[in-house]
Amino acid sequence: MRLLLEYLKDSRRSDREIAKSIGVSQPTITRMRHRLVKEGVIKEFTVIPDFTKMGYEIMAITFAKSKMNLNPKEKEKATKLVLTNPNIIFVAGAQGMGKNGVMISVHKSFSDFYNFLTNLILETGGYMENHDTMLIPLGENIVKPLSLTYLGEQKET
Repeated sequence: MRLLLEYLKDSRRSDREIAKSIGVSQPTITRMRHRLVKEGVIKEFTVIPDFTKMGYEIMAITFAKSKMNLNPKEKEKATKLVLTNPNIIFVAGAQGMGKNGVMISVHKSFSDFYNFLTNLILETGGYMENHDTMLIPLGENIVKPLSLTYLGEQKET
């Protein structure tokens, strides 16, 4: 857990730096990291970029109600749709507010979002019964930016 929290703070650090901060040897950290990756505890090492510097102005959180019983072909089509769209950064089944799914996506403008959502609704062919979306302007009023480093600051339990 200590190693995982250290990676959440800054995954760019070397095994040697992390070993020094935790108080173990560098080979121990390397061995532990390999085990965490192999076991799937660490899924990937990635960055969370500044979306505005990438040209995105909006993050959309869409809550959707889809048909409950999609047939296998519909499930495959819906899955392919979200996996092949790079604007979509998170999708999951969910519960609450009369919805059964949630999606987070990023967009370069309001018209880009509108076109995205229109195409999504058309391409799902009626699988999505209804939706509600909250649009977040990425350059304004962000009190706590999206980051996983906050989790790394928690105390080990």
